[in-house]
Amino acid sequence: MLTFEDDFSAPDLNRDHWLPYYLPQWASRAASAACYTLPGEGLHLQITRDQLPWNPTFDGMLRVSSLQTGCFAGPVGSAAGQHRFHPALRVTEPQPETWLYTPQYGLFEVALRVDLPPGYLGAFWMIGLERDPAQSGEICVCEVFGHERDPDAFRVHFGVKAIHDPALTLDMQTVRIPGSPADLHVYSAEWTPEGVTFRVDSEVVGRVPQSPAYPMQFMLNIYELPQLLPGNERRGPCPKTLEVAWVRGWQSDTQEGPPLT
Repeated sequence: MLTFEDDFSAPDLNRDHWLPYYLPQWASRAASAACYTLPGEGLHLQITRDQLPWNPTFDGMLRVSSLQTGCFAGPVGSAAGQHRFHPALRVTEPQPETWLYTPQYGLFEVALRVDLPPGYLGAFWMIGLERDPAQSGEICVCEVFGHERDPDAFRVHFGVKAIHDPALTLDMQTVRIPGSPADLHVYSAEWTPEGVTFRVDSEVVGRVPQSPAYPMQFMLNIYELPQLLPGNERRGPCPKTLEVAWVRGWQSDTQEGPPLT
């Protein structure tokens, strides 16, 4: 059955669904706040011209606008917190433990238009909240880079990342999809205890025979990646925009959901 749905048609972001910050425990809510608009149909996640890097100490000049459906961190000064991407990271701002939508198993979908230039990335992924540090794996539903497109097709990356989960290994895959990433495409992951099946527009593009065995939260984001910017310079008009039409989650004991092919 359908257990999560957001088409972003309301005038304000649904705070029962989303936190508009990116891993705020490693910086602050102010530094990691998302830039976005809600034009009435869908969500526009944006990198704006005056947006600052979210964590220069540990993530360089990377800029990001992100929504997430949960948050966990230990006390200030501790190393406890989700997606600890650098060993020296410490909690710099206390965060209330938040479980807005943190499913375990199901079918999870996002409909995106990723009309981005080189140096930018649109992504939808899931991570453990890490109350147990080993529960840190990632299901990457899709990554679409601005430089990996041509007039006839584009590339999509997907798979499972271990992060710090000793039960998982890195298994990322790539597929070439005919058409344009600027058109609306549906990216999905069907997660079961046996593994994860990935689809683009209902067509199976890959399977990973691994399965994180704990609840996970959504991460929906646009990145500006300085190392991929042409000439290492920010160019062209701003904002850069990831268009999100909707996000859905399906769960039940029998994994019911929309028809799959």
